[in-house]
Amino acid sequence: MLLAIDIGNTHTVVGIFKNGELQNHWRVTSDLARTEDEIGAVLHYLFFKDGYDISKLDGACISSVVPDLTPVYSMMCRRYMDCKPMIIGSSLHLDMRIKYKDPSLVGADRLCNAVAGKEKYGKPLIIIDFGTATTFDCLDSNGDYLGGVIAPGLNTSIETLHRRAAKLPRVEIQFPAHIIGRTTEESIQSGILVGTVCMLEGMVSRLKENLGQQTKVIATGGLAGKIAKHTEVIDAIDLYLSLQGIASIYYKNKESTNLHR
Repeated sequence: MLLAIDIGNTHTVVGIFKNGELQNHWRVTSDLARTEDEIGAVLHYLFFKDGYDISKLDGACISSVVPDLTPVYSMMCRRYMDCKPMIIGSSLHLDMRIKYKDPSLVGADRLCNAVAGKEKYGKPLIIIDFGTATTFDCLDSNGDYLGGVIAPGLNTSIETLHRRAAKLPRVEIQFPAHIIGRTTEESIQSGILVGTVCMLEGMVSRLKENLGQQTKVIATGGLAGKIAKHTEVIDAIDLYLSLQGIASIYYKNKESTNLHR
């Protein structure tokens, strides 16, 4: 069995794969203050309550966009699983060319989404990930990774507006009853959520001008379902695309990477 670890800026999602299939998954906060022992204890409890033994896992693979947490999770794997984890990066075999000017600067999460997206949905492809940032990743008709677009995420926009404007409240992520807000809260929700839908529809339209109108659009991330209900440009929702990409990259590189215990 494989432990896949997706370290994001807000949350870390961990999943267990058996024979390439996702068996279970859990979400914890990406707390910079946690030690490898604290993380090990949390995962041990989560695994135990669902019938898994952390010491019985055969390998681990980490995708991280939080550099300070990467060595902490790596040490946790060494101490509690007795294995050296694979760390996702552009130097690994991905079955695609990366056409970013500096491939090493592409976020590991974006690489994982691209690899899994290509395998599951073909090419050309646009993958929209609704996380701390809203990212658009583009694969051309050859299946090569071109790059994409990065915009503020929904929670990021709400928190920033609340912090920078003294009289504006923090609001829930829900669509208002009317596009013209009748309260300050509704006005903010309309601006951010309806505004996000307008942004992604316009962005998808422009990206398809470059990629072709036959390009599929896949949404992932925790808020994908909430947004997808309000637009017709998204062809499919795949909430655990990044975890699947982690597993895929691990199996592609397992034999050629030094992962001795």
